[in-house]
Amino acid sequence: MASKRKRLRGWCFVMVGAAATNLGFTTALPAAPVDAQAIADHFSSIKSMSGDFVQSGPKAERTSGRFFLQRPGKIRFNYAGQSGIIVIADGKSVVVYNKKLKTSRLYSLSKTPLKLLLDNKVDLSGSRLKSIREEGDLIIIKLSDKSSFGNSNISMVFDRKNLDLRKWSLIDEKGLTTTVTIFNVKQGGRVAEGTFTIDYAANRENNTSTKSR
Repeated sequence: MASKRKRLRGWCFVMVGAAATNLGFTTALPAAPVDAQAIADHFSSIKSMSGDFVQSGPKAERTSGRFFLQRPGKIRFNYAGQSGIIVIADGKSVVVYNKKLKTSRLYSLSKTPLKLLLDNKVDLSGSRLKSIREEGDLIIIKLSDKSSFGNSNISMVFDRKNLDLRKWSLIDEKGLTTTVTIFNVKQGGRVAEGTFTIDYAANRENNTSTKSR
């Protein structure tokens, strides 16, 4: 169970990203060579979105759920079924709730890859961009940033024709891969009040309770 929670937490800081999201872009890709920052600029232009996701772990385990994103800095993942996992970023922090186990873990958003993908201006330039390549109808962008990812790396997969983000993969420090595929994405729209609210008091209570066991 502990190792499963670690894998879930590891994936949560990929995003997002990013943010989990079929962006629905309609603008054609710039002329070759592919420009990663041009793709990032389109990504940045989408200020809010929601949709479904499927997560595949290193041992072929699969989970699914719904996500909601709002720039800058806010995202939420609701895992389906009995996992009891909810992940929320409120612009400052990221929390991983496990309702079933009554635990929660709090992290600084600025120390996770989510910060990179939830900024108003997404930056895929400079030293963090390790490679960009085309494979048929897809564009694959590989990122690495020790300040956020440690020795892990992230690959984001975009549709070449319309720049839709299809999926992303995290390879952690042990070489294990977790992949998130996104679909049924809706751009814009309003989310329910409190969607991105972190209960800091409950987080402290959960952690205090866990330490006393």
